[in-house]
Amino acid sequence: MQSPSASEHLQVIRTLMERSALYRRALAPITIFVGSLGLVAAFAGWQFQITQPVAFIVYWYVVGAVAISGAFLMVRRQALKDAEPFWSPPTRRVARAMLPPLTAGFLLGALLALTRFLPSGVTPPTDGLPPGWINLVCLPLLWVILYGCAVHASGFFMTRGMQLFGWLIIAGGCASFLVGAPPESRLPLVGYGIMGGFFGLLHIAYGVYLYFTENRGSQP
Repeated sequence: MQSPSASEHLQVIRTLMERSALYRRALAPITIFVGSLGLVAAFAGWQFQITQPVAFIVYWYVVGAVAISGAFLMVRRQALKDAEPFWSPPTRRVARAMLPPLTAGFLLGALLALTRFLPSGVTPPTDGLPPGWINLVCLPLLWVILYGCAVHASGFFMTRGMQLFGWLIIAGGCASFLVGAPPESRLPLVGYGIMGGFFGLLHIAYGVYLYFTENRGSQP
């Protein structure tokens, strides 16, 4: 005899499998929206020369909040359109899976920002690296890798493509570390290039792929 908890888990898994096509349809506009926002934000931040460490971190936190809010509204609209509850057990599972790496990325940025207000002797070691490398290059790459972990974790409850997309982000972020530190004068350009490339162009490409493959899959 199954326990109530086991029955609930089976029901959640069954519901997730039944809604995999629905989630795939919802992902296309969300990833295109997030990618477009990331690309525009990277270009705007570079143009306005938001390169001070704290300003850089706060700027991308604001962009991230806008992206999450927009995705939330799009998912909610899709749920209302399909007459389904928004905060359903499957949705909670996906949110809980993504929360740890996203929280880690948020805390890393917050801790680095706080060090700017500590006494001058309390600063992260750079070991001869260009000033600003940690904030403008290392931190964005850590954000990329942790975000890839969050995407991969969500893939256990959605389509297999999300896991592959997560691995692509993780691999790209790790490989970028092998390039080494750029010259100090190019740090802002590289930092915004990382954010615009991973959170912008890569998301747009994946969203377009989902859009066209879903259209082909829905044709008789």
